[in-house]
Amino acid sequence: MKSIYFHWLAAAAIVAGSTNLQAQTNEAARVNSAARGGGGGGLNLPANPNLPTLYLIGDSTVRNGSGRGGGGQWGWGDLLAPYFNTNEINVVNRALGGTSSRTYYRDQWPRVAALLKPGDFVIMQFGHNDSSPINESVVNSRTRSRGTIKGVGDGSQDITNILTKKFETVRSFGWYEKQMIQEARTKGATPMVCSLIPRNNWRNGRAARNKNDYAGWAGEAAEAEHAPFLDINEIIARHYDELGQEKVNALFVAGAGPHTSLAGAETNALCVVSALKGLREDPLAKYFSEKASGVPAANLSQPAPQPAAVSRDKTTREYNPREN
Repeated sequence: MKSIYFHWLAAAAIVAGSTNLQAQTNEAARVNSAARGGGGGGLNLPANPNLPTLYLIGDSTVRNGSGRGGGGQWGWGDLLAPYFNTNEINVVNRALGGTSSRTYYRDQWPRVAALLKPGDFVIMQFGHNDSSPINESVVNSRTRSRGTIKGVGDGSQDITNILTKKFETVRSFGWYEKQMIQEARTKGATPMVCSLIPRNNWRNGRAARNKNDYAGWAGEAAEAEHAPFLDINEIIARHYDELGQEKVNALFVAGAGPHTSLAGAETNALCVVSALKGLREDPLAKYFSEKASGVPAANLSQPAPQPAAVSRDKTTREYNPREN
């Protein structure tokens, strides 16, 4: 696992980071705008409605802002389209910054679900905002009231949402993911679940994983619904271990929490493709482009690689909610 796969990923990240960033940014915006069908504000539509569509849903680590690299921040969803033959499948990024599984399900998912047709696909990634407060006592610029109950259970909490002024029954993180899986299937679509991307946090010389919380809960939700699970939290973290902390710093935007640079988003998109290829049965395999042909399949049954060097432990600050 270490020798070929992660050395290849490391080389890909170095190449992505060393080429002209402005040229990459312009090309990424041009290619992905065409692949998404253009548009902004979370309303991207399929370029060709007659084709099957892969919808990407999640938070700002999947699509940051309008998806054009504002502030140097990119989500992996805006770098995914080139790995697919967009003459055969649409790739539509409907992720929206600041959303949790709860707020996306409540406010955004109905519009995505309305677009779904038999033969479509949905890849979801949530978790970065689900640890926020479920409700708050005052309204100010930091108020989001977007948190979920921890875990995957069926418990609930009734609130009057301080922002919407409406009664709301809040469920668990896993409940919302399972609900979207079920509802996608009722439309004839194939849902898949990603674990959240890791932050630039380090413990004992390794990139910190989230298996004990949102990454693990995403896996539990996928397993409960027999949906394909893409454990990019572990795949990316292994890649970071191989690169080492100093090189990984260049994959993030300083002071912006989990938000990645263009090179970081490209690395994460590549890992999503690798995760897809690692599935026992990859439902998207026939739609891959030539660019995807060189991406090896992830194999998490192998031991994690040894870190490049012992790094000092690091935990990024909890970023201002206005940044996400």
